[in-house]
Amino acid sequence: MLRIHFTAEDLLGVRFADGPVPLLELGLAVAMLQRPDGGPGFARRRRALGTARVRAAMAPLRQLVPPSGAGPLFLDPPSPDLDQGLDLVRRATATQVRADLTRITAAGLPVTALLRRLGDQDQDAWRYLERAMRAAYPELVGAAWPQLRAGFDTDLAWRGRVQREQGLRGMLAGLYPGSRWRGVVLELPARRELDVRLDGAGLLLMPSAQWTGGPLAGRYSGGTLLVYPALTPLPYLHLPEPASGTADDPIATLLGRTRAAVLRLTVGEPTTSRLAAELRISLPTASEHTRALRNAGLITTARAGRAVRHTCTPLGHHLLTAGATRDR
Repeated sequence: MLRIHFTAEDLLGVRFADGPVPLLELGLAVAMLQRPDGGPGFARRRRALGTARVRAAMAPLRQLVPPSGAGPLFLDPPSPDLDQGLDLVRRATATQVRADLTRITAAGLPVTALLRRLGDQDQDAWRYLERAMRAAYPELVGAAWPQLRAGFDTDLAWRGRVQREQGLRGMLAGLYPGSRWRGVVLELPARRELDVRLDGAGLLLMPSAQWTGGPLAGRYSGGTLLVYPALTPLPYLHLPEPASGTADDPIATLLGRTRAAVLRLTVGEPTTSRLAAELRISLPTASEHTRALRNAGLITTARAGRAVRHTCTPLGHHLLTAGATRDR
């Protein structure tokens, strides 16, 4: 369980990042490529990126970033620029590097020769790490940057709507399924026990379309950063271009075409099988879309005999109504 302790001052300091962070997305991509989850879309992405060149570039990064995504903080400073971020990586203090390496090895990563050399400030090892990051970035992040940016923007648009409907407290509790408030402590499901005290520095929120794991919290020089999965995962993002059919459909721009179609069909309380048949998609894909919509609070699911039926929630109806009003 991840517990974030707020004060009144901290609540006033909750804000969203300006955009995706290149090195943070690189680390999340390395973690995702080691995970079995994420659905068929991410499975296809793993196969597409399984080239010898990408595997070679990832080899040193896999020694530092586990599938949990909780890698060393010195590896992904929250800089909006790749070159500036790499400069901050090179300037990480020996104390910070050793502390981060101790944390990740205590969590289960093996102590390799590269980790020892980085901890000893071996300059050849640091140059090797930088070359690997530069080689991996174009394939893992650069090529998907427009989609990552679109996922970030649409998630912020959705959170803004939720906050208008439910307030800051409701928006924060809805960042990740199973999250809840206990007094002034926000509890988010996580694999390890972690208490984060903001100490007046506020909280910076960072949605990532690249990441489908649990929330990740890290303390940087500017305060605490909370990374959570964006509403629409990377494989299902469609850029709002005329050819994609989403330019005149704000709901499809937010959710993706198929997921928007699923939401519209839930007005009639369909089963998963009917959704799959209507949209000509597989049952696992239909289930993945309904799970994402349910996690976002847009639909509910209830068992009816051997089948399950999906129903649009008031928040889902509100989104559909707002989209229809905009179209008119």
